[in-house]
Amino acid sequence: MRIAIDAMGGDHAPALIVKGALEAAAEWPETQLLLVGDSAQIEAHLGGFKPANITIIHADDVIGPDDEPVKAVRRKKGSSMVIAGQLVREGKAEAMLSAGNTGALMTTGLLVVGRIEGIERPALAPMLPTMDDVGVLALDLGANMDAKPEHLLQYGIMGSIFRTKIHGMANPRVGLLNVGTEDKKGNELSKAAYELLEAAPIHFVGNVEANGVLSRQCDVLVCDGFSGNIMLKAMEGTASFVMRAIRDAFMSTWLTKLAALVVRPKVSQLKAKMDYKEYGAALLLGVNGLVLKCHGSSDNKAVKNAVGKARTAIETELIQSIAAEISRK
Repeated sequence: MRIAIDAMGGDHAPALIVKGALEAAAEWPETQLLLVGDSAQIEAHLGGFKPANITIIHADDVIGPDDEPVKAVRRKKGSSMVIAGQLVREGKAEAMLSAGNTGALMTTGLLVVGRIEGIERPALAPMLPTMDDVGVLALDLGANMDAKPEHLLQYGIMGSIFRTKIHGMANPRVGLLNVGTEDKKGNELSKAAYELLEAAPIHFVGNVEANGVLSRQCDVLVCDGFSGNIMLKAMEGTASFVMRAIRDAFMSTWLTKLAALVVRPKVSQLKAKMDYKEYGAALLLGVNGLVLKCHGSSDNKAVKNAVGKARTAIETELIQSIAAEISRK
């Protein structure tokens, strides 16, 4: 299998992106990794050693974090992100991943890789941590700010297939993000989506409130990109606040510092549970190829985990399964 990596995207590119690729290359020597970007910079960070399963594909340009997504993708055809997308579209790679400009990657998925026939709007689908460590797949968390009920229906179907194929869940529970659990709650979008999801060939469990996500009241959470992204940012902010508050509390006196030594392993486990690096990347579900969005601050560990996630999606034929299911609708 071949996975294209945008070596120039992200806060720590290309240094930690290349380092993560090297770690992935060592972990999975049978996987071909295509590092796309400025060849001179990539070579410099390889340190004179290039494994046999790493190929460098030169790109003259880079899409920056402040570039307007659609214009950048259309005008910077020689950028590392766009070239990685072209490799997927042309069948020269089965997947691509990038920690670069999120909007540009969404646009690359749509304009370069292309949608699965029958899918109106692709969805950004990251895993959210839960208390039992199983996680909740949430979609859409930012690819589309506006959605129709039919889009949310497709999100539910794609999410259900994802959890079955990737995580082996026989009958994943699909919930709809809402302000209450009653079936008549919410705005017009959520009410209409509820009816469609209820009639769909999935295990729909109804409305789920945001405070029930971390306790895993569902396995797949469906929402529009606007509401979903607000929820995600609120969770990230809360997690950061809690960890800082815990640290400050334990460092306040000599007695609490002693207590910190006792509970440190448990606190470290909690921090790891909320760490995006453990999850690697979010898939853009609905495009006709595997496109993975890594966190902008991704380090080598996150990149390696993203490669692992891409490998699993390729091996389980996730895209083919979604396309086959949607074609029957």
